[in-house]
Order: sequence, then structure tokens, then C-alpha cells
Amino acid sequence: MIQLTINGSPQQLDIDPDTPLLWAIRDSIGLTGTKYGCGMALCGACTVHLDGKAIRSCVTPVSAAEGKLVTTIEGLDSAVAKAVQVAWEKLDVVQCGYCQSGQIMSAVDLLNRNSHPTDEDINDAMTGNICRCNTYVRIRAAIKQASKALL
Repeated sequence: MIQLTINGSPQQLDIDPDTPLLWAIRDSIGLTGTKYGCGMALCGACTVHLDGKAIRSCVTPVSAAEGKLVTTIEGLDSAVAKAVQVAWEKLDVVQCGYCQSGQIMSAVDLLNRNSHPTDEDINDAMTGNICRCNTYVRIRAAIKQASKALL
């Protein structure tokens, strides 16, 4: 049995400890906001927070999350998360939307660590989050807007 806390709720899962965290979240718990993209930690669609830090859940074994707090897009509920979500909506960032939960999770992680990031900070934090619709300009603008809202 693997014991996790996902979005504040304790979970007991009878799954192989090597199962990727992504599949535990999606298939065992039923939270589908976290997406499967590449399965190799290259695209960022599967990004979740593990003890507050952005990680790629497609390559993280569920056993690595045992005893830690996992937060998915469905569980974001902080002032930073709300500022990011408001900015995303206000600037109409989303096009197809597939990558956006991972983008938002990475943006929230960045702003939790650095509430006033430079363009270089944003580039570094968002590297590896691929958007096939190419909404990068709007993503950067939304991160900056969220940063200003946190002042």
C-alpha cells in the first residue's frame, strides 16, 4: 500500500511502487487535470507540486511521493495560485489548453520562489513546458501580471 496526500486528502493506493505518479493521480484517484504528454519529462504537461516544488509526475515513481504533499492543478488554492489563474483568464492565455495545467503549475512554483521574476527567471522556470499552440508571449505576460498582483 502506498500512502499519499493529494490536494490535502489522504489516499491509500494498492499499486506498484514504481508506477508513475501521473498514473496514480489520473487512473487511481481520478484527477484528470494533470496531463500525459511525452512520458519522458520533456514537455511539462504532467507537472505537479511535490512538497511545493514543481516536478514531472510522468517519471516520478509513486513511491517517491509517499509521505509527501502532492498538489495537482485541481488543488491549487493559494494567493499566488489565484493571482496566476486570474492573469491566465484575463489575458486569455489558453488556446487548445492541453499544456496549461503544467504551465500554471510551473508558474505558481516560480512565483512561490520568486515573486518578482525577470524575463530570464521566467525563461529558466518555464523551460521544458512546451506549448504547441505557441502561447509563450501570453504565458510570460500572465506571469508578469500575476507578479504585479502580488505586490
